[in-house]
Amino acid sequence: YVCSTWGNNHFKTFDGDTFQYPGMCEYNFVSDCREAYKEFSVHIQRGLDSNGHPAIQYILLRLKDMDILVKPNLIVADGRIVKTPYYTSGVLIESDAIYIKISVKLGMALMWNRQDALMVELDNKFNNHTCGLCGDYNGIPIYNEFINGDVSYNSITYGNLQKISNPKGKCDDPDETQALPSCNEHRDECQRLLTSPAFADCRLRLNLEMYIQACMQDKCACKGKEDSFCLCSTISEYSRQCSHAGGRPQEWRTQNFC
Repeated sequence: YVCSTWGNNHFKTFDGDTFQYPGMCEYNFVSDCREAYKEFSVHIQRGLDSNGHPAIQYILLRLKDMDILVKPNLIVADGRIVKTPYYTSGVLIESDAIYIKISVKLGMALMWNRQDALMVELDNKFNNHTCGLCGDYNGIPIYNEFINGDVSYNSITYGNLQKISNPKGKCDDPDETQALPSCNEHRDECQRLLTSPAFADCRLRLNLEMYIQACMQDKCACKGKEDSFCLCSTISEYSRQCSHAGGRPQEWRTQNFC
């Protein structure tokens, strides 16, 4: 019941597809897409942080009687700046040193680390009713996201379809003909990190290969630079998802690693 995005433009849909999409516009992350009655929508906008890494600049959560705008150090609910913990008709906003968490009574929880990683958990009453980068939540990977009828999309085409048109500013789509570079290096290192004893309780709970592939893509994108972002963001996501699935990752960060 979880959709997430993290690190170097990685996305994982509710149905378990993982893909990379480097767009920097405002996108529909996940929305209730029933024609007659939409209960919520979550939009995100990424940019580059001071180190040149992708980071989420803001999240816009729209509920039927309320808009909540979340930035790393600012939360605006219905046009007013609010302090956490904040509670109003069916919405609880909490924060700690790392995460901002929004719980909505309609069956949604949203967790953001104020940087690259956003996770949305959604009640299964929304099965088959969602659209956006998180997919349609029908339980079937690939179908209706990357294969729709007779048409097949690559991840860039699919991502571009989720753009929110903004009359104020023009934002260019990533080029659909430029496939993201594939990567076959760094498998041993990524596998070693993700199967370290600290993650023994995670192996059977998650699709390990998915995170190995993401880690390899990160390492390739960093072209061998010793940059903690290239290594730590996917391992952090693996740890978060493991905890969320009921696992208990042990302490894997050290003084000189992540």
